[in-house]
Amino acid sequence: MKTIVLDTTGKLCPFPLIEAKKQIAELNAGDTLVIEYDCAQATENLPRWAVEDGHEVTNFKQTGDAQWQISIQKG
Repeated sequence: MKTIVLDTTGKLCPFPLIEAKKQIAELNAGDTLVIEYDCAQATENLPRWAVEDGHEVTNFKQTGDAQWQISIQKG
């Protein structure tokens, strides 16, 4: 299994979600996508999309004043 890091810091929503969808499509089941972002809207959009799409959120943390990191394991 592999882990891919997607840094979308500085990109406006919905860019983090769009890029996450593209990236996870290229991964195999069990692989992990780590997304770093600073768009507050994505704190709701990314976890909701992951669960609705059958993936598992394995880590979700705030890394700065307005920065977050979420890890999504492909289902």
